[in-house]
Amino acid sequence: MKLNIAVLPGDGIGPEIIEQALRVTKVICQKFGHELITQTALVGAVAIDQTGNPYPDETHNLCMNSDAVLFGAIGHPRFDNDPSAKVRPEQGLLAMRKKLGLYANIRPVIIFESLLDKSPLKLERIQGVDFVAIRELTGGIYFGQPQGRSEDGNTAFDSSVYTRMEVERILELGFQFALKRNKRLTVVDKANVLATSRLWRQIAKEMEPQFPEVTVDYMFVDNAAMQIIQWPKKFDVMVTENMFGDILTDEASVISGSMGLLPSASIGIHTSVFEPIHGSYPQAAGLNIANPCATILSAAMMFEYAFSLMEEGALIRKAVEASIVAGAVTEDLCDDKSKAISTSAVGDWIIDYLSK
Repeated sequence: MKLNIAVLPGDGIGPEIIEQALRVTKVICQKFGHELITQTALVGAVAIDQTGNPYPDETHNLCMNSDAVLFGAIGHPRFDNDPSAKVRPEQGLLAMRKKLGLYANIRPVIIFESLLDKSPLKLERIQGVDFVAIRELTGGIYFGQPQGRSEDGNTAFDSSVYTRMEVERILELGFQFALKRNKRLTVVDKANVLATSRLWRQIAKEMEPQFPEVTVDYMFVDNAAMQIIQWPKKFDVMVTENMFGDILTDEASVISGSMGLLPSASIGIHTSVFEPIHGSYPQAAGLNIANPCATILSAAMMFEYAFSLMEEGALIRKAVEASIVAGAVTEDLCDDKSKAISTSAVGDWIIDYLSK
C-alpha cells in the first residue's frame, strides 16, 4: 500500500518526537512492504516566524492532498507570556481543525502494566483502566462568535455555540464506539447551568432509542472530573464538548503516569491528524530528553485509523510496551534519572525491536 503522509513537526519538542515516530513508521513500512511518501510543512510558532501565518495555505494544501497527517506540537513561551499578541501558534491548530473538518478527537486512556507504580493513583483504582474519550473539536467556546474584548480592554467575552448537526455527529460517533467496545457511553455536560449542555443532553436522549444495546449515563463535568480520579475503571466510552474534553482528557492522562504516553487521532471530513496529547514542552526543546512514545503510538493509530492496517499498529504498540518493560525510557518514567535514556535512544530501542 502507498502511504502519503504530511508531516508537521511544529514547535518545541515537536521535531524531536516526530523524528522518532517517522523512523518507526519507515521501519514498519519496510517490514510490511508499504511505500511511504512524506512531505514536511510548517505550523505553529515556526510558521509565524517564517510566514506570519500559524497555518499557511501551503501547509493546508499539503494536508488536504495527503492520506494522513502526523503532527508534533505547537506553542512557544513568547506568545504564552504576551496576552496582546494578535497572532498565536494555537490559532494554527484551531485553523487546521476547522479547515480539515476535524470534528472528533479520539483519546484512548490505557495503563501499561509495567508502569502501574508511576501513576499517582492507587494500584487498585487503576489496574485494568481502559476507556476512550471522544471530544468534539470544532465547536463550542473555542470557536464561537462573538469573541473578543471591549474597546477599553476591560471586558472580555467568549461565546459557546453548538448546532444540532454538530452535536448529533459527535454523539453518533460515541454510540458507534460504544457498540464496538463494552456498550457503555457516558455523556458529559453541564446541563444544570449551560444552554449548550441542555441541547447536548436533549439530543443524546433523543438518540438513545436508536442504540438499544448501549447503556447511557449522563454526568456533569465537575462530577466527571472527580470520578475519573476516584473510579476511572467505570468508564468505557466518554463523549463531551470541546472545552470539557480538553480538560478532562489531560486530567485522564495523569492516570497512565505520564502525558508522554497518550496518543490521539483527530478525525472528520477531510484528512485525519494523529498527534500526542501533550504540548510543545519548550523547556526541553533540543535537549533530546522528551518522551517520544505518545507520538510513536499516534503513528500506530495512524496505521489503524487512516489505512486500516491493524497488524502494523498492534506491532508498534507491542514494541513501545516492550521498551517500557525493558526500562528503555526517558526521564519522565525513570525514578533514577541517571538510568534514563534520550529521546533518540528510545527510538533506537524500538527500531531494534521491530527489526528483529
